[in-house]
Amino acid sequence: MGLVAKRTGTSSEQATALTRATLTTLAERIDGGEARDLAGQLPAGLRPYAFASGETAERFGLDVFVERVSGRADVDVTQAKDGVTAVFDVLREAVSPEAYGQVVTQLPGEFGEVADQTAPFVERTR
Repeated sequence: MGLVAKRTGTSSEQATALTRATLTTLAERIDGGEARDLAGQLPAGLRPYAFASGETAERFGLDVFVERVSGRADVDVTQAKDGVTAVFDVLREAVSPEAYGQVVTQLPGEFGEVADQTAPFVERTR
């Protein structure tokens, strides 16, 4: 949470809300097996947010993803997109490269705006 807070310039409470909202939305967007695999690599307190409610992924684009995070975290869309980017950056560093790669390969190409598979963390500007 500290890394998300630092990268978004928000409080720890807001970073927690953004992280939980992003993981919940990601779990809806990827297959249930991948969501469970990802959850298994997360700290215990975050695992429930990464579990999918079903086996089949919902198909929606980046705009819908960010809107869902915005609503769940109670932030505007710009803050939500910054939060999603920070959460994906932290995930890339926190889980195995294989697990991260399996997650992002299920996402459409437009998610490259927030989920970079290869680059090291670079502070993004608005």
